[in-house]
Amino acid sequence: MASEQPFTGSKISLAHGGGGQLTDELISQCVLPRLGNSILSDLLDSAILPLLAAGEKPTLTIDSYVVQPLFFPGGDIGRLCVSGTVNDLAVCGARPLGIALSLILTEGLPKSTLEKVLDSTAATAKEAGVRIVTGDTKVVGHGQGDGIYITTAGIGATACYKLHPDLIEPGDAIIISGNIADHGMAVMLARQLPQVQSAIASDVAPLNQMIASLLQATAGVKFLRDPTRGGLAGVCADLASRTGRHITLEENLIPVDPRTRHVAEMLGADPLDVANEGKVLAVVRPGAVQAALAALQADPHGVNARVIGQVDATGEGVCELHSTLGGRRILLKAYGEQLPRIC
Repeated sequence: MASEQPFTGSKISLAHGGGGQLTDELISQCVLPRLGNSILSDLLDSAILPLLAAGEKPTLTIDSYVVQPLFFPGGDIGRLCVSGTVNDLAVCGARPLGIALSLILTEGLPKSTLEKVLDSTAATAKEAGVRIVTGDTKVVGHGQGDGIYITTAGIGATACYKLHPDLIEPGDAIIISGNIADHGMAVMLARQLPQVQSAIASDVAPLNQMIASLLQATAGVKFLRDPTRGGLAGVCADLASRTGRHITLEENLIPVDPRTRHVAEMLGADPLDVANEGKVLAVVRPGAVQAALAALQADPHGVNARVIGQVDATGEGVCELHSTLGGRRILLKAYGEQLPRIC
């Protein structure tokens, strides 16, 4: 039974991860008041979820979050972990049913930092309409970790609606739901130049409701992907290689906030390679473009959606960018990671 005594101390200790009374205090006084619900609050070893509806298939995703700094303009690791998990389900056409959340805390972490992250996690889960249904907490020694690491596993339900690269054909349009590179540049600026005040903020957000509206508006969506690590260039290069198709992007159509572009130039980054956490790339058949754009632009997270390219008839398996200066270049998937610990 969870202890009813006040939380011991203002910082996380190794004992808080030991499974004893201090662990009970951590869960009962920090976690459950923020994330508790009828499933999580039972504190069983597994979450028991409702049966799927007829015709639905279970969909599972897992991800880990090690972003630094923990808090950045527009978001934090708590908002990031829920948004990333929900979005990975949504781009597969799934509605989220629940999230399992595992915390790895570093000894000495201020209790107030943990509470702030959990508050953000709870708020984002509510925004997405999903519950944290089970979890785990461990503590590592001082100097063996870096604040908070979070691993999430999300389970969803997918109806009989296929979204797959194999469906892509010549003439299909490439749509992006809004400005790219805001997340990566916000995190990079906060990490490398914390003294600089900027209006740039991460785009991190749960997109499941916007994506559900898109799929309801038209059956012409063939593929969805959230361009996180590797950015827009990485997703399109990977898609061209996988399908064997030639993909053309028009640089002048790709939306980039001028402030984000300025920071990218200052830090030596290409916005096309920079991670996003609140955008979706869609491949849509030609006759469904207007319906898709209307559905995206009706949502606050998609107001700046636009067509940025197309799938061509040639079968070269490369993605080519037509630059604003009239030149052309092949977009490649990055060899390594442009900015470690971006998510």
